[in-house]
Amino acid sequence: MKMVEIDYDAAKPIDSYGDGFFRVAGEVHRGHMLIFPDTVLPWAGYDDTAAIIAQAGNIDVLFVGTGREIAHVPAPFRQALEAAGIGVEQMATPSACRTYNVLLGEGRRTGAALLAVGPSDA
Repeated sequence: MKMVEIDYDAAKPIDSYGDGFFRVAGEVHRGHMLIFPDTVLPWAGYDDTAAIIAQAGNIDVLFVGTGREIAHVPAPFRQALEAAGIGVEQMATPSACRTYNVLLGEGRRTGAALLAVGPSDA
């Protein structure tokens, strides 16, 4: 099997995640996070859309990590982002991390809004 190293240029990939944290471009961040190719921000959850909408000119799709299991995102959250021209794809947080990295590696305009997972989610 041929192994190919991905070059993310200056973009910020998700290196790993665990109980309540995400390691992004080598830095550990605790709690829920917004991750875009050029920035990482804390996220207060579905009522916190301002920072995401501010990225509307920079991203086409946002992967929403809904925790350990996939769940529906609230309709007002989805509607606000779609009105700003941002596609919303919901999935479990681990899947959202992997999918964000794949698209980031392809040079796609993507972001992630991730609910942290912890031991109580098991």
